[in-house]
Amino acid sequence: MSPLKLGFIGTGVMGTGIIKNFLKAGQEVIVYNRTKAHAQAVLDAGAVWVESPHAVAAQCHVVMSMVGFPQDVEGVYFGCDGILAGTQPGDLVIDMTTSTPTLAKQIAEKAKEKGVIAIDAPVSGGDIGAKKGTLTIMIGGQKDLLAKLKELFAPIASSVNYFGPAGSGQHAKMANQIMIAGTMTGLTEMLVYGKAAGLDLNEILKVVGSGAGANWSLSNYGPRMLQADYTPGFFAKHFLKDLRIALDEAKKMHLQLPATELAEDLYAKMVAAGKGDLGTQGLVTMNDQWGEA
Repeated sequence: MSPLKLGFIGTGVMGTGIIKNFLKAGQEVIVYNRTKAHAQAVLDAGAVWVESPHAVAAQCHVVMSMVGFPQDVEGVYFGCDGILAGTQPGDLVIDMTTSTPTLAKQIAEKAKEKGVIAIDAPVSGGDIGAKKGTLTIMIGGQKDLLAKLKELFAPIASSVNYFGPAGSGQHAKMANQIMIAGTMTGLTEMLVYGKAAGLDLNEILKVVGSGAGANWSLSNYGPRMLQADYTPGFFAKHFLKDLRIALDEAKKMHLQLPATELAEDLYAKMVAAGKGDLGTQGLVTMNDQWGEA
């Protein structure tokens, strides 16, 4: 990909890894974050700071965002200081936040009024994928942009997949989070059970990970859990937000997802206990047989 001036809003755990990989690929990256101090790592790596989402968009024809909650997405896209107010016809805006399909559609509609193209592009792969540039990206929006988006995302992703019109990327991410909910509750209870039975937990991870129980959460979060490392690759409070979006969308489609409802309840209790800033693997600390974080 030829050098571009990219805009990026959101320098959290995921955004930092993504921005650094774009910088390594030779792209100029203009950044904004609600708290400037949290952008220091990418500024030290060569990113350029500006004072608002509007200022990012005013300087860049391609703007990406990855923030925390749907209300944060609304804040950076809408209003006189938002991304859309700073765009020009022909610009491309890409929201990589896990947000609601409804909001993705609203952004696309508002963007279209300005002659701007909007894409919803949530990701999977956690902090490890962001650091290694091996994210999976789920696209909603104009299909004819897929080849361009694959080229654009090459420094940060190993898989870029199109699912349909605006909002479809977010629906795909909800499907992903529903699956993750099951692997995280299963991993937690497997370790608690194995500990109570006096088993070698490292050996359990090895054996289960080599058979039908193998999954990404086990391979990447299991070892952290054994080290009592609950550093967030993905915040528990953000995962709770995702599960609530998934259940809300399921309700609209007249679906019942009892296992996801259980996971939502467990993560709600974790957040209520003041552990929302732990990683999702911190769920294991909610079991009295495991021990506190």
